[in-house]
Amino acid sequence: MDQIGRLMGLRYKSHPWHGIDVGEEAPEIIMSFIEMVPTDTVKYEVDKASGYLRIDRPQKFSNVIPALYGFIPQTYCAKNVAELSREATGRNDIVGDCDPLDICILTEKTISHGNIIVRARPLGGFRMIDGNEADDKIIAVLYNDAVYAQYKGIDDLPEMVVERLRHYFLTYKDMPGGDKRNSEITHTYGVEESHRVIREAIKDYNIKFHNIESMFGDD
Repeated sequence: MDQIGRLMGLRYKSHPWHGIDVGEEAPEIIMSFIEMVPTDTVKYEVDKASGYLRIDRPQKFSNVIPALYGFIPQTYCAKNVAELSREATGRNDIVGDCDPLDICILTEKTISHGNIIVRARPLGGFRMIDGNEADDKIIAVLYNDAVYAQYKGIDDLPEMVVERLRHYFLTYKDMPGGDKRNSEITHTYGVEESHRVIREAIKDYNIKFHNIESMFGDD
């Protein structure tokens, strides 16, 4: 597998969801794929089939993501992630959203474009429920960032930073003139719970894609 992977890497771009490793230090330090940056005026999203960025939709309102935004490779939000939300909320109808785990990463640097990978350190997260789907948002800082590296947990962040993130995630799917999305953030959690969510999302990925390596094996 390693030899085949290296040879393919010389010729083909790795799929950002399946072909990038989450990192040996996960969940304390994790590799992340960035789809969007604060200057983007359209919402970009990885096309799951091809791995290329596609335009999901133009931003209809003036709000922009106040951090780098993307997902954690080789994670998946299904049964195990949903169970954490069910435990926390007491709701038995919650299911996973069947997407990789979302992450927003704070940094004092100006990053001009997405479609990049970065190392990040989780501080906590939002337990977000979209309809009846678990849609957690991990909040992290860029690893060794000159300013944000000093923060050890989400409670250390300035309150306005957290509120901006909260407002964005509660409104970014709303459409002018349309019905409001049935989304809510039920909890803001800290480092330990963010690690737990990441571990469960990795478990969900391994269950869903348990045979992905066999596609490149000798058997």
